[in-house]
Amino acid sequence: MANTALNLFYATNRRHIGTDRWRPRGYGTAFSADGLENLRFGRVRVNADAARITQFLDASHEKMGRGQGTELAQYLSGCAKKADIHAYPERLDATVSDSAQPEARLGSRALFAEVQDLMLKGSDVLVYVHGFNVSWPEAVGSALALQLALNRNDGADPGQTVSVVLFTWPSDGMALPFASYKSDRSEAKASGYAIGRGFLKLRDFLINLRGRARAEGTPLCDQSLHLLCHSMGNYVLQNALGRMDRYTPGNALPRLFENIFLCAPDVDENALEPEGALGRVHELAREVTLYYNRGDLAMYVSDYTKGNPERLGTHGAARPALMHNKIQQVDCSEIVSGTVEHSYYLDGWINLDIRHSLEALAANDTRRQRVLKGELSNVWTLLRPA
Repeated sequence: MANTALNLFYATNRRHIGTDRWRPRGYGTAFSADGLENLRFGRVRVNADAARITQFLDASHEKMGRGQGTELAQYLSGCAKKADIHAYPERLDATVSDSAQPEARLGSRALFAEVQDLMLKGSDVLVYVHGFNVSWPEAVGSALALQLALNRNDGADPGQTVSVVLFTWPSDGMALPFASYKSDRSEAKASGYAIGRGFLKLRDFLINLRGRARAEGTPLCDQSLHLLCHSMGNYVLQNALGRMDRYTPGNALPRLFENIFLCAPDVDENALEPEGALGRVHELAREVTLYYNRGDLAMYVSDYTKGNPERLGTHGAARPALMHNKIQQVDCSEIVSGTVEHSYYLDGWINLDIRHSLEALAANDTRRQRVLKGELSNVWTLLRPA
């Protein structure tokens, strides 16, 4: 059995497990002891069986197509329990702003420098925010499965590589339908402030990077940043927008990403309307894509057992004509089935559609499997190949 080492960058506001915060055994279900907005940055290495990874990536499903990313995530979650974790050490005064500490040592700067190096070597970078009921090993496993799936070469551009950066928040990771959902909802809201703070750090890093490039006459890399939020991770993003707006001058949020993917979003069905909680998400990206599934059982649980309004991840936008024209809505219901009804972004044709967006294919490109649904030019159904 030949093992392969899988590497992943991460940011988290979870509390570390163990006595050494820079070399923790893992991360738990509580917020960081330094505050709910405190972020740790680092890298993690997971050893896994190369043959089993290939088996999952090559396996086909009758309806979903090639690539069983959901099963791969489950396998890698088990491997992640023995992960080698390195958090970037920090040295700063928590009572003083980062900009007022020129000698401060920040984990965010170390992460951004590593990410910049990846992009200079030709890789796009995708930030991944997981959803409800996800433990630290499960978050790592899902992020690694996403990274591996996005780098498969079955109909995608073999020259387009993607590196995933995980943002993991203290989701309970316990299957208690009522108690843990309510807890995760509160923690997701608070975590939105943390990731909003992280996005602002990224904004400042990019501004400084561009300034140095102009001053030194050196070119910037030609790669892109992307964001994918799954399930309640979209609620995290929703709360991050308010945080960013509060600390962003002018009337527009900074455009940080090329693509934002809202996968099975556990938010209200009117969230993308102009006055909705995600109504300004398009300001952060060149294009936003919403994926939903009418058979998503997790969305029904959110609707009927938690007293939430209709979810965006079940039937899409309540009034799609009110969505900004940078937002594409994709109905995956004709493809999705079985145990992947909620994590379908990892699998088959849907994962391939995401990769086509990373390659900058137009929404109506014939290499996609989309057909227009009705008269609107940004509302689609994803179909299996004939």
